[in-house]
Amino acid sequence: MSGLATMPRYEDYKDSGVDWIGKIPEHWRVTPLKFLLQEKLKYGANESGVEYDPSLPRYIRITDFSSNGVLNEDSKLSLHWNDGKDYLLQDGDILFARSGATVGKSYQFKTGISCEKHYAFAGYLIKATTNKEFLSSDYLNFFAESEVFNAWREVILNKATIENIGADKYSQLPVIHPPLSEISKITSFLDTKTTQIDQAITIKEQQIELLKERRQILIQNAVTRGLDLQAPMRDSGVEWIGDIPAHWEVKRLKYILDERGERSKTGEEPLLMMSQVHGLVVRSEYHSKAEVAQTNVDNKIVYENDLVFNKLKAHLGVFFKSSIPFKGSVSPDYAVYKSKGLISDLKYLELLFRNPAYIAQFIIRATGIVEGLIRLYTGDLFDIAIPVPPENEQQRILAYIDEHTAKFDQAITLQQQQIEKLKEYRATLINSAVTGKIKVV
Repeated sequence: MSGLATMPRYEDYKDSGVDWIGKIPEHWRVTPLKFLLQEKLKYGANESGVEYDPSLPRYIRITDFSSNGVLNEDSKLSLHWNDGKDYLLQDGDILFARSGATVGKSYQFKTGISCEKHYAFAGYLIKATTNKEFLSSDYLNFFAESEVFNAWREVILNKATIENIGADKYSQLPVIHPPLSEISKITSFLDTKTTQIDQAITIKEQQIELLKERRQILIQNAVTRGLDLQAPMRDSGVEWIGDIPAHWEVKRLKYILDERGERSKTGEEPLLMMSQVHGLVVRSEYHSKAEVAQTNVDNKIVYENDLVFNKLKAHLGVFFKSSIPFKGSVSPDYAVYKSKGLISDLKYLELLFRNPAYIAQFIIRATGIVEGLIRLYTGDLFDIAIPVPPENEQQRILAYIDEHTAKFDQAITLQQQQIEKLKEYRATLINSAVTGKIKVV
């Protein structure tokens, strides 16, 4: 990607008259959005909650779009159809969110097909149809991604008692724009450049997934086959486990683990929580304002090297060893186990239980039919068999995994950093082009 510093600038600039915009090219204008539209900004129909009829036009939410602005066809909404003629969308229409978690976000509606009968939009969205004589929809879409737009949004939200940007406020949005003859050059330039950047980001995201997959394969092979590829193998006697090193044992978990029954008497122990990213952590260090129970009395006690899992999410492999060097507590809905000695470091089981074969067993043995209400009880867990290497081999396996997964993690972090830099460059490029800081020729 070429650097912005090397790109040409306009010869003359003027004060825009708006604090958060600053200077703009001499021949550019700042115009309230309402004067650049084909019609007034429109709200969609109100939500109601009746069953959605797929034969009727669809209501659109910001979250119904994929990253390229195309409607996600698998989206299922439960909204009432209410004379959609006034609410139908045209290709290129911009949808602004006026409330909710996505307030101030926007999407350009693109289908590539006629919109005469297929699509409508929900009441928390506002439709903007540009007047093609003054402004293209593509340009407005890029402008809504700019830092200037974000600065305006923050000013509006800071003035409001609730997070709500209505049509009256969007109508006054100051849009920086050049003459129409330059707009097409800018949008063509940004289309090309952002597509290249998005493609580069996609490639790096795919590389991250591949690295994660290879890391998981390395872990699975180590904890189920060991490190010696030449070691003699034997049938484990358990069909879904298959062959294991001949010198390993097979034991059911009831011989590996004991359930810890200790409960908090005072509720003063640090409250711990599960994090898919960080493992078992002290809750206050990650969610200082999160809602918690009024009392932690009768919570389950956890010691270092205990294995903790959420009974409701065992089918997702949510097992973590506690590496916290002090006593803590967890919700009574969690299960806490300590080692009987055959597995000295329960990190080994945490890694083993990521294996799809074990997750399949958790699902088979769990009780319940609705996700979120599926529980894996201790008796069913303890009936599962695992391969058990000698203790010294367990330690070698864990050391090997630590060493090699660190290399994968480093490579993943590098890719993530590069993605962030690409996103920053993309944002700066868009902002520079739609505010005239660079001259597109």
